[in-house]
Amino acid sequence: MTNKNVIPLLGITAYSGTGKTTLLKKVIPLLAKKNIQVGIIKHTHHDMDIDKPNKDSYQLRQAGAKQTLIACQQRWALMTETSNNTALDLAYLANQFDPQQTDLILVEGFKEESIPKIALYRATSNRPFLDIMDQHVIAVASDDKQATQLLQLDINSPEQIADYIANWLTDK
Repeated sequence: MTNKNVIPLLGITAYSGTGKTTLLKKVIPLLAKKNIQVGIIKHTHHDMDIDKPNKDSYQLRQAGAKQTLIACQQRWALMTETSNNTALDLAYLANQFDPQQTDLILVEGFKEESIPKIALYRATSNRPFLDIMDQHVIAVASDDKQATQLLQLDINSPEQIADYIANWLTDK
């Protein structure tokens, strides 16, 4: 990354349907209670649009604006058009975050990236555990004991996972 204020990235990797988002919705408030400002990068495989037809911002973007920033007193959002041939660049996306407002970026998806990751696994998935593992996985959160030397967390204990993440961040 080229940002002089590099924000640590921690991936959350798992099979679809494991409950990544459900777990993060519980872990994020616990991290906030520890005064950790969390940002999220979530990868989707679907074409998505956060703007609505017939709104001014949508019409301006459709007219050809490559970037559209919508702002109000409570929040702002920047939409950037990319070509279909452009590969997503996690480092570029992470550099868009304000380091004054973000202590940690949790990354959902981007499983091929070379970043530290927590692998989530549920025994009921009936999928191979080793297929979600790579050399960047630093811990496993599961509902059953797995054959690994890595630290194992309880996927059903958001408090334990939040504590682990907070300690990991402190060691950065």
